[in-house]
Amino acid sequence: MNAVAIKQLVANSTELFSLPDIYFQLREMISDSRFSLAEIGKVITKDPALSARLLRIVNSPFYGFQARIDTVSRAIAIIGIDDLHHLVLATTVVDRFSKIPDDLIDMTSFWIRSMNSAVVARMLAKQSAVLHAERLFMAGLLHDIGSLLLSQKLPEQYLKVLLAANHERALLASFEKQLIGYTHADVGRELLKSWGLPESLHETIGCYLNPAEAQVHKLDTHLLHLATLLVDCHAEENGIETALERLSSQTLTLVRLDKLQIAEIMEKADEEFLQLFELLAPNKKFH
Repeated sequence: MNAVAIKQLVANSTELFSLPDIYFQLREMISDSRFSLAEIGKVITKDPALSARLLRIVNSPFYGFQARIDTVSRAIAIIGIDDLHHLVLATTVVDRFSKIPDDLIDMTSFWIRSMNSAVVARMLAKQSAVLHAERLFMAGLLHDIGSLLLSQKLPEQYLKVLLAANHERALLASFEKQLIGYTHADVGRELLKSWGLPESLHETIGCYLNPAEAQVHKLDTHLLHLATLLVDCHAEENGIETALERLSSQTLTLVRLDKLQIAEIMEKADEEFLQLFELLAPNKKFH
């Protein structure tokens, strides 16, 4: 992996691949105990689109609360500060990068796959009794962000990669390595580092293609690896069997889930994905 080249690529992409100021402002407030939930809520309500989206998600079956939540401060009090951070990050990322021109990558398809991966990763994490499973939701949502950056900053080289892979997702990373010198996962890790996101996210995303490389966040990385395989094989006739055949024994040992549990997750995931897609990407048409 050419670490210097990746750093340079990310450094040259700040104009297009940066998060909005409100995200960084909220993250600072969330990490500073001097700010109350009410003060954090006031900042969010200054952005009507973000406020509306957060309330829609919190009131959706995705969270499953019985009583209606009608204020941002109440939403924060109920879902907690960690989930708030993940939700703000998710909504700002989708908003920010949905505007990217889709000359090489169809953005609707990109978000369908990313949100499917997010939903499945979160459900797998919950079934594996992972604490704070929302971070796996974020890992799923962001795991392919490096592909967007490559398609925008190195369009000619990335077109060659896409043509060589010929819609075979399993071949993509090897052609990226061969034709560019590093993968979308390597770029994603560096981009997330530049945003100051937690190590748990950038190691999980950086290693998800080869989860054995993860040093610290091993379970998260194996769960994300499994989630993306399941999503990519889902349309096939025996999709779950195909995905499980591609897994290492280490992944199966770590995640401690059997085929029946995984099948139940995939059944529920379709419905949860549709709800989420409508909430997070309301201007996109699902097809």
